[in-house]
Amino acid sequence: MDVLHERCAGVDVSKTDCKVAIRVPGRGVRPHREVRTFSAMTDDLLALRDWLVDNGITVVGMEATGAYWKPLYYLLEATDGIEPWLLNAQHMKAVPGRKTDVKDSQWICRLVEHGLVRPSFVPPREIRQLRDLTRYRTETVRDRARDVNRLNMFLEDAGIKLSTVVSDITGTSARRMLDALVAGERDPEVLSDLALGAMRGKIPVLNRALTGHFTEHHAFVVKTMLAALDHAQERIESLGREVDRQLEPFRRQVQLLVTIPGVGLTAAQVILAEIGTDMNRFPTAGHLASWAGMCPGNHESAGKRRRGTTRPGDVWLKGALGIAALSASRTKGTYLAARYRRLIGRLGRNRTMVAIGHSLLVSAWHMLSTDTPYRDLGPEHFTDRLGKTRQTRRLVAQLAALGYDVDLHDKPTPTIVNPG
Repeated sequence: MDVLHERCAGVDVSKTDCKVAIRVPGRGVRPHREVRTFSAMTDDLLALRDWLVDNGITVVGMEATGAYWKPLYYLLEATDGIEPWLLNAQHMKAVPGRKTDVKDSQWICRLVEHGLVRPSFVPPREIRQLRDLTRYRTETVRDRARDVNRLNMFLEDAGIKLSTVVSDITGTSARRMLDALVAGERDPEVLSDLALGAMRGKIPVLNRALTGHFTEHHAFVVKTMLAALDHAQERIESLGREVDRQLEPFRRQVQLLVTIPGVGLTAAQVILAEIGTDMNRFPTAGHLASWAGMCPGNHESAGKRRRGTTRPGDVWLKGALGIAALSASRTKGTYLAARYRRLIGRLGRNRTMVAIGHSLLVSAWHMLSTDTPYRDLGPEHFTDRLGKTRQTRRLVAQLAALGYDVDLHDKPTPTIVNPG
């Protein structure tokens, strides 16, 4: 095989140490090979970097193992003359039964030497910092939702059926009633009278829902749960403010993304934090969709094509696109809503949502590449693409299959009468 990188290294990274194998030109025909072990502490990582520099290493490949690759990758990223490659573990399967850390580092080095692996996408520092914030915010939102469910289930233990009357037990009216319960109020009539606005029309039902056996034990637990919800909400708001501050240099890109139907401000922030702003890292929109896991996989054997499941991809990006796809499917008079109605009967809900998310991601790639806002194709796009004659023939065939005899007539052109 051809040698593409004469001076390269392979690193097997763990929590405690790094096994590093290098390949450099030797005195004869065969290359010089050497393996060393360094600890994962910063001082040893600096020594590792100096050793690589002294040997003139230009490319360093390392397996994406948890978060342990980050200190070494970021250190080499800032080193002139060294290009770190983060490699997908699935692309580096070695011979079974010969698995050691040293052999792994040597195998990685050999794959890099012959160009048999490709580096994974690692965004620049400012995008990585933004990604940390959006991911932590997403996790905090999910934790808060779980705490709300726990609160709802615990109220059932006390016979309080508040969730059957109100849509959000953390809303203003419901929160006033829960605070009163924690403070010691047990009279359902007094509690239901705390309702505000439209909720006051439900006071008779609230009287029944707030009748239970709420004890001091329930008051202590509910108080603790409400404090956890308040703290989570404070963290969400604080993270949101920091995300807005760090997104200031990318305000134009966010404004472009929110023009897509179904993509709100939060979804636009997550999309930008996951894929970055430089679309040159993805040669085509299809490459981006494949990297994100928003397209079907390939499964062909013996000339037969079977259904290929989607790759894991970027779960954070897929989550945001799934929520945006659901919102886009409920819009009116848009291309995405028409596409949803066209696919839902044939593909089912889950696969249709992946298809809509794929369309959203493709649109985002084109918009960020050309710096242009979203241009909706309209709900009649599929009809116009098929042509009026073909669409008419398809609809008539469907009616005939249902047992109807269809006789078509041209719609008369309305006559406009000039009152003058």
